[in-house]
Amino acid sequence: MTINCLGQLIDLTRPKVMGILNVTPNSFYDGGQYVTEKNILEQVEKMLVEGADFIDLGAYSSKPNAAFVTQDEELERLLPVVKSVLKHFPQTLLSIDTFRSEVAKSALDHGAAIINDIAAGTLDEKMMKVVAQYQVPYVMMHMKGTPQTMTTLAQYENIVKEMLFYFSEKIAAARSFGINDLIVDPGFGFAKTLDQNYEVLQKLELFQILELPILVGVSRKSMVYKVLESSVQEALNGTTVLNTIALTKGAKILRVHDVKEAIESVKLFNRLEI
Repeated sequence: MTINCLGQLIDLTRPKVMGILNVTPNSFYDGGQYVTEKNILEQVEKMLVEGADFIDLGAYSSKPNAAFVTQDEELERLLPVVKSVLKHFPQTLLSIDTFRSEVAKSALDHGAAIINDIAAGTLDEKMMKVVAQYQVPYVMMHMKGTPQTMTTLAQYENIVKEMLFYFSEKIAAARSFGINDLIVDPGFGFAKTLDQNYEVLQKLELFQILELPILVGVSRKSMVYKVLESSVQEALNGTTVLNTIALTKGAKILRVHDVKEAIESVKLFNRLEI
């Protein structure tokens, strides 16, 4: 199981780690931390040294009820960071967290390697065409509605069955455009209640029927700290536990704020030689 990142074949037989870099003022955990070039480059270097295989760069917070950000503002935040990171760390495989095709196109023109779309093309009908044009891996996440409306849309008769149908449709659409490398993300926390998040995690292995790599992003989310009755700042250990469970159920990419701990989970998981 491989994906092609700018001509480099990445083998996902052994799980990989994607470090999160939010250049937003309002992300739920690290909003506002990385606003100067110095801070951004220090965090990128830290994640790369700790072993991150990819860096996922986002300039639009998709937390529940997040404020709307214009396309121009998203580009204004994003592109200088793309240029700076690839200037200082040219081997970095940059993933761009966006649902807008113009943002994706601009980032790809400047050397990005992956597009990570929370809407899987639903919020921009041109997204799949752009991804196909550049032939980069495409992460398609499950979500209903938008970040502003998704909390009101967590109604399902059979959540896993409905998600599998959703992904089947998205995969067929992506293939029709000629996209080769697809990755599915169940979208923990997106249009899902706490109980639904855990049902999806419990049944995560069922998503292997799609025969695509599975990306899991539970890092410091409320599904961790609400159960533990703690806070986002205290959610690292819980995140590590859920990441390890996800690995045992077939996750191939862990998207995390804390790279070192995720790398350790992967190393220990690999040692079991499952």
